[in-house]
Amino acid sequence: MDKPKLIVHKDPKSPASEAYRTLRTNIQFSSLDNPMKTIVITSAGPGEGKTTSVINLGTAMAQSGLKVLLIDGDLRKPQIHKTFEIFNGPGLTDVLVNGPDYREGVSSTYIAGLEILSAGTIPPNPSELLASDRMKQFLGEIRENYDFVLIDTSPAAVVTDASILSAMVDGTILVCASGKVSVEKARRAKELLEGVNANIVGAILNKLTTDQKDYFQYYYAYHGKEYKPKKGRKKLRTGSKFA
Repeated sequence: MDKPKLIVHKDPKSPASEAYRTLRTNIQFSSLDNPMKTIVITSAGPGEGKTTSVINLGTAMAQSGLKVLLIDGDLRKPQIHKTFEIFNGPGLTDVLVNGPDYREGVSSTYIAGLEILSAGTIPPNPSELLASDRMKQFLGEIRENYDFVLIDTSPAAVVTDASILSAMVDGTILVCASGKVSVEKARRAKELLEGVNANIVGAILNKLTTDQKDYFQYYYAYHGKEYKPKKGRKKLRTGSKFA
C-alpha cells in the first residue's frame, strides 16, 4: 500500500490543496458558538482516501497558525507514520494500555504546529480498547492543549471502531471515493454513525475525474444532502459546503 500523499505541503497551488484550505475554513466557521475541536475522519470502506484527507486537512490547519494533533486511530492498518517517516510507537495503544503521559508518544513534524500520535503497538482488541474509559479520559485531556485534534479511524462500514470514536468527539467527516464506494455502502456507513448519535458535519467526495487526459483529485464536502453534478458539466468544481 502506497503511503498517503501530503499534497498541501508539496503542491500548495494545486486545486486539491485549495479545496483542503476551503474545508479548513468552513470547519473553523461552522461552529463559532460551539467550537468543534475533536474530529473523526473515516470512510465507508478501505482505499477511499481517509488518511490522505486527515493529513492534508491537518496540514492546512497548521499552516494557518493553528496547533493541530493528528491521531492514528486506525489500529488495524495505521498509515500516518509512513507519510511523516516516523516510528509507529510509542503511540495511542501504548498510552491507553500502559498509561504513560501521552506527550511521550507525540512526535513533531516538519510542518510547524502539526504533531502526530501514531497508532502504536497493534492490539488484538482494537474496538474494546477504543471504547475504554481511558480513551474517553485521554480525549478530554488533549482537547485542552490543541486547537484541533483530527483522528483517523478504520472504515465505518467494516468495523465498529469509527462509530465508537464518533460517539466521543465533537464531529465526524465521512470520506467517499467516487467510482469506488457504492451509494448503498456509503449510506450504510452513514446509518451506522447516526446509530451512535455521531455529529456528522459533512463528507468529502474525492477521486473524481474530468474529461481531460490527465486527472487529479477533487474534494467536495457537503452537509445535509447528496451532491449531484449538473447535467452536461464537463469539469467539476472544487469546493466545500457546510451548513
